[in-house]
Amino acid sequence: MKIIGIIPARYESSRLPCKPLADICGKPMIWWVYQQAIKANALSAVYVATDDERIVNACNSLSMPVLLTSKDHDTPTSRLYEVSTQLEADFYLLIMGDEPLVNANCFDLIIPKEKTINYCVRALTTELHSPTEVIDYSNQKVVTNQWGETLLISRSPIPYPKGLLGFVYRKVTGVQIFSKTALQFYNTTSKSILEKAEENDLMRFVENRIPVIMIRSPYKTISVDTPKDLELVRKEIEKRINNNEYQ
Repeated sequence: MKIIGIIPARYESSRLPCKPLADICGKPMIWWVYQQAIKANALSAVYVATDDERIVNACNSLSMPVLLTSKDHDTPTSRLYEVSTQLEADFYLLIMGDEPLVNANCFDLIIPKEKTINYCVRALTTELHSPTEVIDYSNQKVVTNQWGETLLISRSPIPYPKGLLGFVYRKVTGVQIFSKTALQFYNTTSKSILEKAEENDLMRFVENRIPVIMIRSPYKTISVDTPKDLELVRKEIEKRINNNEYQ
């Protein structure tokens, strides 16, 4: 069974321009993501997939395999589909390029044990611990049924806690995995209504009755969406370096 890890890295970002190359303790953000990704024994290879020559040059200078993809992609899943047309694999593990604190141990939670699954779409979720996190629209909240199948992903706090105050909110992380068949389906299907409204590409599968399985992860991470997030990550990585946690 062949599984390839892909780190999508888009140069333009409305809230944090040039985000993949943001300096964190002397290395660009995507370097930190790559270092975690290559720890996964199940991955045959790991590539950065970008739309910009500046990121390509940075990857080459740091010996990170990189693919130059189209600038027309407006979602990570779309960029992943293009990669799937260039690199043959059974599954493609998407690791968002803006999560430099991703824990390598989380990858084993999501990778299928066999390749009999046709339409495989899975994502990791982590628990939100504070009201501030719950109302933050950059944290995409998810509701599933008892089998872990996604019912809805929303930037709003869902479900509304009218009858149960103790509900635990969970967010979708940037670690997701797709089969080749699922990516082909995504590429040939139009954007769905909820996908457009929430700006979440996983909803395209949900609205077309393809199960999107959410798997709970205990490994909390931080998505870098703002300069404030970037500063938090810098401090955390600096602390880990000082504690000799990076070897």
